[in-house]
Amino acid sequence: MKKLLPDEVAKNPTQFNIAAIAKLEQEALARRTSTERDSDAIVKFIGSPKFLLLHVILVVAWSAVNLSLIPFVKAFDPFPFGILALFVSSESVFLTIFVLISQNRMARQAERRSHLDLQVGMLAEQELTMMLQLLQKLCEHSGVDVKSAAPQVQGFSETTDVHKLATELEEKLPEQ
Repeated sequence: MKKLLPDEVAKNPTQFNIAAIAKLEQEALARRTSTERDSDAIVKFIGSPKFLLLHVILVVAWSAVNLSLIPFVKAFDPFPFGILALFVSSESVFLTIFVLISQNRMARQAERRSHLDLQVGMLAEQELTMMLQLLQKLCEHSGVDVKSAAPQVQGFSETTDVHKLATELEEKLPEQ
């Protein structure tokens, strides 16, 4: 992946962001264990139309053979198809485990993204607070009257207490 130079970033911040996000995704995929990679490949296959078609063909063929619908082929699992039921039950246990492994990995990745998003949001808030404070000082120094906006500006120019905000949100959000 091509790394953008600072002047390229200034010219096209969208491309810089896309490259940064793509790099994060590639790094997340590279961090997967071999079990997670195998599980992801299996989950990708079992969620495909090919897998569905394979199962339909298998069940139809199994039923046709064991209902003696195909001449000269002896039934090996007569109705109610106990061997097929055992096979399908065992398969469902393993497939569920693979899906859970993949979901756990995706949940960890989503949690990392959430933490990154929170960090970026907090940095942006800090930067905006600092800019607002500097702008207020510039206005005061230049003699520009900002008194009419003072209550709102004062509220925004104070650093946000994340813990206080989280506590207030927790108190006001409905129980689930």
